[in-house]
Amino acid sequence: MTNADPNWKPAVAEPDRDTVLANRKAHPLRFDPNWRPAEPDVRTVRSHYPDPLQALAEARIPAIILRGAYPAADCAGLIRRFIDRGLMPDPAAPEISSEPRKRIDIGTSLGNRGADKEAFLKHAAGTNELFATLFDGFKNPVQTMYDSLAALAVGKTVAGAHEPDGRHYGPAIFRIHYGDHAYAPHFDHVGLREKRFNYTVSRFKNQFAGILCLQNDTPEGGGTQTIVHHRLWTPDVEPSLVAGSFHAYADEHKIGCCGVGLNPGDLYFFNTQCIHEVPALLGKSPRIVLAVFIGYSPEDKEILVWS
Repeated sequence: MTNADPNWKPAVAEPDRDTVLANRKAHPLRFDPNWRPAEPDVRTVRSHYPDPLQALAEARIPAIILRGAYPAADCAGLIRRFIDRGLMPDPAAPEISSEPRKRIDIGTSLGNRGADKEAFLKHAAGTNELFATLFDGFKNPVQTMYDSLAALAVGKTVAGAHEPDGRHYGPAIFRIHYGDHAYAPHFDHVGLREKRFNYTVSRFKNQFAGILCLQNDTPEGGGTQTIVHHRLWTPDVEPSLVAGSFHAYADEHKIGCCGVGLNPGDLYFFNTQCIHEVPALLGKSPRIVLAVFIGYSPEDKEILVWS
């Protein structure tokens, strides 16, 4: 069982890409030097923010970055294992280098598969089976993400998402981006955006994401993984997202932003209800990350994690 998905499609229709690029060119990003990520490790983050996840929920910080959370050597080793096992194609293959905006998932995406709940949970069972042995010989990257999140949580437990009948979601997902892959400004939320109210994770007020960098698109590293805008989603923002004109909206309302740059082994968490975007790849290598979504509510003692 591979559970590698070569047929990724966005969960929600995206705006015209040329429109987005023209809008961004006409309205340059406004980087805010006073809105900076909390980093570089759990101890330092908690010394500045006693409850860092609540600070993230309130958008007082754009992200929490944990540098070197996972061994860089294991990142490279896992990528080689994925290629050897046929979970991802070799980036040097001609059919890959010539195909624009290609994404392959290793794991189960609620956004991509959630329309059919039974099929989603069946696929997730396969992912859990695959991940049970996929990391043998390496530090477990999924456990690293869960442990890091638990170390940041105050008075809350962290667990993999599951339905009341005990069936589990996918625990995390590897996203492999080839070509000129990019994401336009958007937000993520199971309830507010995807309207998947038949899933237990729709109960959470806040949704975060966790991203572990395995490989950048350039060997120099440090590439920008995400641009987070200092604006939480509200209905009045939605028209600009749909039209691909959020950069003009941000310019008009003087909305600042922050760029998150990572090296292999770096891990970060951010609030996906903040409008965010992912720049196009600049180099020839695929950008490879391990990603999770996180359900958080201030009054809820449980934090659930899924892909």
